[in-house]
Amino acid sequence: MRELTYIARRTVEWREAPDPEIRSGQEAIVAPVAATSCDVDSSILAGHGFIDPPFALGHECVARVTDIGDQVTTVAPGDLVVVPWSISCGTCAPCRGGLTAHCASVPHMAMYGAPIGGSWGGLFSDLVRVPYADAMLVPLPAGLDPVAMASASDNWSLSWRLVAPHLQARPGARVLVVARGSIGLYVCDIARALGASDVLYVDPDAEHRKIAEGFGARTAEVIEPVPHGFDIAVEATGRVDQLTLAVRSLAPEGICESAGNHFRPGELPLLDMYLTGVTLRIARDNVRAHIPDALDLAASGTVDPAQVVSHVLDWEQLPDALPEKHLKPVFVRDITPPPAPAPAPAPAPAPAPAPS
Repeated sequence: MRELTYIARRTVEWREAPDPEIRSGQEAIVAPVAATSCDVDSSILAGHGFIDPPFALGHECVARVTDIGDQVTTVAPGDLVVVPWSISCGTCAPCRGGLTAHCASVPHMAMYGAPIGGSWGGLFSDLVRVPYADAMLVPLPAGLDPVAMASASDNWSLSWRLVAPHLQARPGARVLVVARGSIGLYVCDIARALGASDVLYVDPDAEHRKIAEGFGARTAEVIEPVPHGFDIAVEATGRVDQLTLAVRSLAPEGICESAGNHFRPGELPLLDMYLTGVTLRIARDNVRAHIPDALDLAASGTVDPAQVVSHVLDWEQLPDALPEKHLKPVFVRDITPPPAPAPAPAPAPAPAPAPS
């Protein structure tokens, strides 16, 4: 099989790798059918990552199950499934507590798409081994488009987590979104659907702002801090100055969620945060715990994640198209299910006994 490999800034290529095989009864093999780039992938491709190449890329996809071990009970060959980006067993203490990104059964930070916590390959691969199929794989609900939901492995479900629990606790909250990519746009859609009274989306990209306006958000290219302006702030830029903008715009006891990967150091306004009583979370997301709720919201029809998909491209275009600057490209293979096996022919009737 082939796996898409990051080899240098803005350069990827197909490389041959052994076909994955079932190693235990708990495992499954899946074939990605709709895979997309995470906002972090964009940073890696731009040369801002902290891991030296080469390594297999990709950690967001909907896939079709092709094979399962004899202990797998929740999925079957032919099923469409969401493949979470992090590896988790589902049974250790962190997993039982919902901390699936910190699974104790595998090395810390085990994940697809980067050689952290072991070599698990990437989801831009023809085939992928899933070590804990029952714990990890989430069947795609009937009626949901695999292309629209290709990001449920990470960015879509993360976006649900960034605002949905807070809006449940603070109905009608005012939400500030400072972003540069798909996460911020998903947050706008989800926040409006769940009853935010005001959503301000800040992004220098005019096309991104147009999408956010379609979700009912106010938009701005840049802003100065808005003291006591928002109950919830989401920063998804990876820039500490923009994180500072977000926390300085919070109301007393406001909450800031940072979904940016901050590869460069910086300083935060700690005294301001102290005086306001800010809660700040910068977190590697435990996405597996949130995927079912995020999919339920998508299935409700009150949100439209397909609006964030910027391009639908053929799987074979990955090496050429992935390094280009697209918002949310989805690379697809044949999504139609394989034909069902033909029924076995009925046995021929037994010959009638000869007359005596």
